[in-house]
Amino acid sequence: MPSPDEVLVVYSTFPSPDKAAEVARVLVEEQLVACVNIIPTVRSIYRWQANVQDDSESLAILKTSRDRFPDLARRLVQLHPYELPEVIALPLAAGHPPYLAWVVGSVG
Repeated sequence: MPSPDEVLVVYSTFPSPDKAAEVARVLVEEQLVACVNIIPTVRSIYRWQANVQDDSESLAILKTSRDRFPDLARRLVQLHPYELPEVIALPLAAGHPPYLAWVVGSVG
């Protein structure tokens, strides 16, 4: 069984749920992620180009293996519509072993 150290959760925000789903499908088809959860609306407040922005975005939560993260990050940046996409990987402290095995087995 894979250990939690082998699985990462990756966050990325998108301008819309449809764009997030479009990118998610490609990443799943290319076996860079096991699955993607999309939260349709989050409010993001951030500084961009010297201005404070307050926007609605969609949050994608992607699950992948640590080994596949570099390829996932490159492809996500290629597909992403933002000039500077959020690509943040978080390690797991623990997880349900069969689920972790499924994630690792689902990415090529």
